[in-house]
Amino acid sequence: MKLTKLLTYLKNEPSFISQEDPDITSIEMDSREVKTGSLFVCIKGYTVDGHDYARQAAEKGAAAIVAERKVDADIPVIIVRHSKRALAVLSDAFYSQPTKQLKLIGITGTNGKTSTSHMAEEIFRKAGSRTGLIGTMYTKINDETFDAKNTTPESVTLQKTFRKMVDRNVDTAIMEVSSHALHLGRVHGCDYDIAAFTNLTQDHLDYHQTMEEYKHAKSLLFSQLGGSFNHEKPKWAVLNADDPASVYFAQVTSAHLLTYGIQNAADIKAENIKMAAKGTTFDLVTPKGTKQIAIPLVGRFNVYNVLAAAAIAIAADIPFDTMTEAIEGLKGVRGRFELVDAGQDFPVIVDYAHTPDSLENVLNTCRGMTEGKLFVVVGCGGDRDKTKRPKMAKIAAELADEPVFTADNPRSENPVAILNDMEEGVKGAYYHSIVNREQAIFFAIANAKKGDVVLIAGKGHETYQQIGGQTFDFDDAEVAKRAILELK
Repeated sequence: MKLTKLLTYLKNEPSFISQEDPDITSIEMDSREVKTGSLFVCIKGYTVDGHDYARQAAEKGAAAIVAERKVDADIPVIIVRHSKRALAVLSDAFYSQPTKQLKLIGITGTNGKTSTSHMAEEIFRKAGSRTGLIGTMYTKINDETFDAKNTTPESVTLQKTFRKMVDRNVDTAIMEVSSHALHLGRVHGCDYDIAAFTNLTQDHLDYHQTMEEYKHAKSLLFSQLGGSFNHEKPKWAVLNADDPASVYFAQVTSAHLLTYGIQNAADIKAENIKMAAKGTTFDLVTPKGTKQIAIPLVGRFNVYNVLAAAAIAIAADIPFDTMTEAIEGLKGVRGRFELVDAGQDFPVIVDYAHTPDSLENVLNTCRGMTEGKLFVVVGCGGDRDKTKRPKMAKIAAELADEPVFTADNPRSENPVAILNDMEEGVKGAYYHSIVNREQAIFFAIANAKKGDVVLIAGKGHETYQQIGGQTFDFDDAEVAKRAILELK
């Protein structure tokens, strides 16, 4: 696409006049990715400012640069007020607005996004759709998976990914939408058809500062659904009727509402819930029919995830029988209440629980499976919300018999200092504190007996540990297996 043509999509920005009108071959925000013909957009981040790399981009063959101020480069430079907003607009235009050619579903909330998105994908696949998935664990196009850097990528990566999906005949894309992405405008230009909310509990207060700001960021997904009523292609807001934040989200959107829940009145409900060690049954009550459902998943939180996925399916007008058949065939998601079996005579569970609410939920679920003692190995991430550390430690000490505090991803922080923060919440309580995460896992498994349960919380599917600016291979499930086998 010609540069002047691409720039016409930047409305109300300074006009660009130049004798040069190069062909733009790609849009990049990382100077290392620039090649001949690229349009380099300078983004000021938290630790790196793209404006400082303008000359490097020019030397690598960039055709032009978009920036918020003058930069040192001898190629055309277009000055804009907000380069991040410009990046979203230009990416959407360059890749020919791919989300308008997809049924796009966005899922936001503190917990449950990954499980709900995978459940929804299975339902759509059962209905014959060709699907794409973007989330915490990976990006998936049909059956091919790609590594993910962020839960929700930057706008240029998003639009490029959506273009690949369209080119590979994907018709339905399901994505996790983080509060950071909403606040930073990464999803500007995404034409969502269905927006779903799981729950709102404490997380990311290092970034959003208050729960009100965090809630507001989540609400952007619903307010950005648009204000018009398209009866041929309606917009839907799927909300958790049992979460108080849903009242606010319903107020900020003009989309059609569909609610789900267990406790309060809702369009889609779970009734007569019965849980056992290897699965859960409940009556799924919907406007399209009622059916007793059996899933090989445990925990009330998983019932909520199923309800959210069912509500998304109903909003998409998927047949009731197809939906329920897909739900009953669901399998667990890696790192989400994942059972680790290496021949031991007690359950070992790996879960991503890394917030106070999610830790409480998963511990309560484990308690229902425990005949003897409940062990929990848990830590808190470095360079993140410090206020949740004593809260998580308190929950662990109150709900587990053998709480073991350890390192999570300390990042640039001293892991001992993080443990000290956790211990502030459990003064006088009984607990173990073992900095090395591998040793902590070995300790819990070595001391567990038949009838006990070991929960390893916080990292879930992650296959790494970030310590002091370095990333090391580390997989909770694999470490647990090794501990079981070595200790046998």
